[in-house]
Amino acid sequence: MDSSVNNVVAQSQMLAHYQTAQQAQMQVFKEALDTQQQQVTALVESASAEPQLAQDGSLGTQVNTYA
Repeated sequence: MDSSVNNVVAQSQMLAHYQTAQQAQMQVFKEALDTQQQQVTALVESASAEPQLAQDGSLGTQVNTYA
């Protein structure tokens, strides 16, 4: 009977260790997804921004010549 109790305790400890490792992996995965979301959002915003006319000088202040 003593060995069966020891086996149950050992399995319980292994499951607790596995759960902790799995939670750490999920946290890293979520952080990676958040970072990717921020990068994609910045990329989309930069791609959708329309070029502005020049503010000074003799070129590019009247007509925007981007095609």
